Amino acid sequence: MRVLLWHVHGSWATSFVHGPQTTLVPLTPDRGPDGRGRPDTFHWPDRAVEVPYDLLRDEHVDAVVLQRPREIGLCERWLGRRPGRDVPAVYVEHDTPRRTPADASLPEEVVPDSRHFLYNRSDIPVVHVTHFNELFWNCGRAPTTVIEHGVVDPGHRFAGDRPRAAVVVNDPLRRGRVAGTDLLPALAEAVPLDLFGMNVSDVPRRLGIAPERLRTYEDLPQARMHEELARCRVYVHPYRWTSLGLALIEAMMLGLPVVALATTEAVEAVPPEAGVLSTRVATLAEAARSLAADGPRARQMGKEARAHAVDRYGLPRFLRDWRHILTEVTR
Repeated sequence: MRVLLWHVHGSWATSFVHGPQTTLVPLTPDRGPDGRGRPDTFHWPDRAVEVPYDLLRDEHVDAVVLQRPREIGLCERWLGRRPGRDVPAVYVEHDTPRRTPADASLPEEVVPDSRHFLYNRSDIPVVHVTHFNELFWNCGRAPTTVIEHGVVDPGHRFAGDRPRAAVVVNDPLRRGRVAGTDLLPALAEAVPLDLFGMNVSDVPRRLGIAPERLRTYEDLPQARMHEELARCRVYVHPYRWTSLGLALIEAMMLGLPVVALATTEAVEAVPPEAGVLSTRVATLAEAARSLAADGPRARQMGKEARAHAVDRYGLPRFLRDWRHILTEVTR
């Protein structure tokens, strides 16, 4: 099977391209958002193939996996076929609902009855990455299903030689309260933080946090980031409103215990033996401080976190689920 997929979310796409299908990845000369091609910071198998956008019309494509509304138009222009009509397609909904079109002036407005943009279409199934997403999005006529995340297992690598807490947030200053960036000062008072992600280097200055209380690691390759994460004793997940971050699952697979806001899908992903969940910031700060100070306890809770993550979010189940839905839509 040959599947067209835009490179949008690096970690999620890395899991997807490990499936048995040939994945065609659009490439533009500038490697911009609509044509990134293969990544430099993730390991992809050879069956993920870059295809220049202007040569896509010459390619045989069995199905399209869409991830952004504008990809329907891109598909029509570049592939010359209409998703759901001329070529089978599914739409992966990575995000929690934020607003309806009428609320466009309120970028952080959360509307539980938000209508999905495919609300009136029945020809493109919507695949949610969490059950929380399926619950909150109003998809109308569109068929829906849930395929939970699957993660390439990085191995049990917990070292815990740094009595610090790790946090992974891309673009924390832009994302603000949604990602819990405003909570970092209070957390950093309780426990030193190592912040990983894109565009993180200016966070200590902008938030007024001393560099020794908040160290930043910007845009590391995935393998290097895993090495650095495994040296911390606890993983902190400060997101208020999000789908389940793959970095959280990766941290659990590495063997780190978790401290997280008890919001969205986190309450399903982190069992009590694997970490501490709460809506009280003081409770989370104290839990992170305590785990960072107690290496043996952090290691034991991390073992539980890893066991749960491998069982629920292992790659074989993820790829099996995707093989099933792609087979269904191409029949």
